[in-house]
Amino acid sequence: MSSRFNKKALIRWKVYIDRSKMYIGYVQFLLIIFVFIKSLGDNPVTNFVFNSPLIAVPIILIIFVLASLVLGYLDSRLGFREEEIRNHSRSNPVLMDIQKSLAELNEKVSRIEQDNKKIKPSEKDT
Repeated sequence: MSSRFNKKALIRWKVYIDRSKMYIGYVQFLLIIFVFIKSLGDNPVTNFVFNSPLIAVPIILIIFVLASLVLGYLDSRLGFREEEIRNHSRSNPVLMDIQKSLAELNEKVSRIEQDNKKIKPSEKDT
């Protein structure tokens, strides 16, 4: 029982860490933007960003959010996410078991419906 509890706790912690990676990725991306701007050298954009951070940072955040929304929208419209989920579900053994069970249930329901159709015409004659 103790090893099972520890296993569950470790898996739960892993899930928490995996979820946090997404948020850390946002921060990393924003930091990469600032490093990129800094690497541009001495130009008006770099000077503006680093001399007026109270104005530049909100502008960069707004551009980041808008660009992310546009990319997310295009990703959804082009169907990448659905195809990604479909491919992931093919490799997931739990989902494959569910799909197999559903196929078996559908087959049984079809057989029952066919049997009921065969029985009903004879009932009408009586």
